[in-house]
Amino acid sequence: MPVVTLLAAKDQQKPVKIWTDEVEHEALAQMRRVASLPFIYKHVAGMPDIHLGRGATVGSVIATTDAVIPAAVGVDIGCGMNAVRLSLKAHDLPDNLYQIRNDIERTIPLGAGGAHKSEQLAGGSVLAMGLSNILEKHPGISKHGNARKFAKQLGTLGSGNHFIELCLDENDDVWVMLHSGSRGIGNMIGQYFIRLARREMERHQIHLPDKELGYLKEGSEHFDDYVEAVAWAQDYAMQNREHMMNAVLRSLKHRLKKFTVTREAINCHHNFVEREIHDGDRVWVTRKGAIRAREGDLGIIPGSMGARSYIIRGKGNAESFCSCAHGAGRTMSRTAARNSFTQKDLREQTEGIECRKDKGVIDEIPAAYKNIDRVMDLQTDLVEVVHTLRQVVNVKG
Repeated sequence: MPVVTLLAAKDQQKPVKIWTDEVEHEALAQMRRVASLPFIYKHVAGMPDIHLGRGATVGSVIATTDAVIPAAVGVDIGCGMNAVRLSLKAHDLPDNLYQIRNDIERTIPLGAGGAHKSEQLAGGSVLAMGLSNILEKHPGISKHGNARKFAKQLGTLGSGNHFIELCLDENDDVWVMLHSGSRGIGNMIGQYFIRLARREMERHQIHLPDKELGYLKEGSEHFDDYVEAVAWAQDYAMQNREHMMNAVLRSLKHRLKKFTVTREAINCHHNFVEREIHDGDRVWVTRKGAIRAREGDLGIIPGSMGARSYIIRGKGNAESFCSCAHGAGRTMSRTAARNSFTQKDLREQTEGIECRKDKGVIDEIPAAYKNIDRVMDLQTDLVEVVHTLRQVVNVKG
């Protein structure tokens, strides 16, 4: 059953509502700092996978009246999930899945700097022209890296917890699922505007409970530019996942019998900000590690690389601002995971899954994450489960 922890407001602070009672002290303090900002709408919501983040807590939903916090959106703007169901059954897959994993790893550029050898976008495309307009107004974005690399990074995975998987559902239907975002260009846009917001606070001598919570007010010099840039990065992230999914499906056609897509792709962000209507009011809703779950919305909540994942349908719970968890959520840092576990632990926890089992992915070991089934139990008032997936192939960046 859902457990909602309510932290009552202090002084001018708004309440905090969290869909679990298992929250680290630092994350609670971080939520309170966000709730103390003057433009918070009603309350701050925390999802069951909540954990400490940069500036704002991962697994938080922040509704604001007339301002946005770039650090709450973060630098992996538009990061999210994509999944399709195929007309294949488990028995249509080969017993040895190594070659399928190898094909995907050769087809999709992996890693933090992964890129195609050639540009994947025409210079006159809507995406390319949109970025040119943004860079013309804010050339400082390019100081954070090579902005023009975006055209070669479309359809690439990235690193960390980004992944591509082949999964089987409760009916032994085959699914392809992947997790990625706006890659290097999204990171550059995020870093640039986070620093810009921080300088705005200094210029106006606004004192914050955390310097990472610098914000941009509607009507201010850079507000509209940030909204434009973050919307562009979110569109880029969406197209990045679509581009990558199409490449994975083409790769599979070389190894498997003829198939079709039997369920339209579910493509959802979990690091983003958009204008929405809540309780009759137009507000900005930032979801940092949370997905939108309006009534009827389909979404994807993945577990770790050795656990189940879920296709869900939203219930439109107003108290969560129509949101739900985006995954299992980490219980320990990457450094702590590398220091706590061995390759033997990784092999045991990913038994039966065709995936990397080397020391380079120990920080992604299932034990470094919360129990996904517990996370799902805590949000039955937010979503209903449509399909339960178990992975048989996992590709990491």
